[in-house]
Amino acid sequence: MSRLFGTDGVRGLANRDITVELALDLSIAAAHVLGDADRRSGRRPRAVVGRDPRASGEFLSAAVVAGLASAGVDVHDVGVLPTPAVAFLTADMGATFGVMLSASHNAMPDNGIKFFAEGGHKLPDAVEDEIAARIGQEWDRPMGAEVGRIQRNRAGQARYIAHLLRTLPNRLDGLTVVIDGAHGAASAVSPEVFRLAGADVVEIGTDPDGLNINDGYGSTHLDRLRAAVVERGADLGIAHDGDADRCLAVDASGTEVDGDQIMAVVALALKERGALRENTLVATVMSNLGLLQAMEREGITVKQTGVGDRYVLEEMRRSGFSLGGEQSGHVILLDHGTTGDGVLTGLMLAARVVETGRSLADLAAVMTRLPQVLVNVKGVDKGRVETDVELLAAVRAEEEALAGTGRVLLRKSGTEPVVRVMVEAESEERAREVCDRLCGVVRERLAL
Repeated sequence: MSRLFGTDGVRGLANRDITVELALDLSIAAAHVLGDADRRSGRRPRAVVGRDPRASGEFLSAAVVAGLASAGVDVHDVGVLPTPAVAFLTADMGATFGVMLSASHNAMPDNGIKFFAEGGHKLPDAVEDEIAARIGQEWDRPMGAEVGRIQRNRAGQARYIAHLLRTLPNRLDGLTVVIDGAHGAASAVSPEVFRLAGADVVEIGTDPDGLNINDGYGSTHLDRLRAAVVERGADLGIAHDGDADRCLAVDASGTEVDGDQIMAVVALALKERGALRENTLVATVMSNLGLLQAMEREGITVKQTGVGDRYVLEEMRRSGFSLGGEQSGHVILLDHGTTGDGVLTGLMLAARVVETGRSLADLAAVMTRLPQVLVNVKGVDKGRVETDVELLAAVRAEEEALAGTGRVLLRKSGTEPVVRVMVEAESEERAREVCDRLCGVVRERLAL
């Protein structure tokens, strides 16, 4: 059987995959698993519940809140807030756990449910599996004064904004920034915190109506942000996704600054302040070779993990590192938050521009992105990608031919009969040539 939980909670098409019944059952199961320690200590469990503005979140959050209260959990319903705000408030308010309803960068019809443990940390796989296993089990229903109480808590936004402002190393006076909120969870928070920090703010994609989240705006649709930055003569633009746990940027010319470049800029800033622990950055194997080369030149070690921000976070927590993230714009500053935070990342990037007096383009030029070609080879036996001798030999031969000027990465999909072939080289033409050859070997050797 496949796991109920994916890499970032339970996600699917709202009202078909993610139903009221599932939301209710899942919240009751979570109340038992995550609230057991409090109950054994004689305390009432407390939960923080937030959501992004998509329409289905209205009825799904109602189901989650109802399920939690019915299982004896007191609920602070904080309404529409970014995912990292819910994680922060879970820790800041001393709650037993947190719940966020969002499908992040997915289109509006989708939704999802994810949980944070005490302290605002993501749950380990084993705990998620325990919650899934508790669904549908018999349980003792609390009665009378033992049922949970529900409080509509709208002070969470102000607490989160105050937290963000405390992290800033310097103000943003004199900076003009375009904020693209993806019509999502950061539509109110991000422009306000940038203004409070001193920036002149131009807003786009900050008018959510429940139906327009991620629709032509946000970190997966940068064209409008590029145009707005150039048209308004802004210093930079910041783009969030639907739940604002990621951030991408564009410079004054409208050129994209991706997650790798953002991490490079922030890593150097932290190193300069003595705040980059062990002078180490944690990134995934999908980060561009240009990031690794740039960090080596600057005396910064890059520790690489599997793909997914949860694996980055696990390595950071295990080894005590302070900065990590993904090319997609999930950046984790562990001294200030327990998960990727797109608003925090944007603030740190903007602060570095003001602090140095240099343009974002100049700062981002610390690394040169090598051309990257990625092809999904479908309909193959992905299970043999790591064991087929001839395929592995072909990969080694291509890597030796690149001689340190590029790299090759083969990954199997977690959900489909697909092998992803990624090649980086000094030119796109060279990368495509290598990728085409390897795709041919994959099709030949891994044919079903």
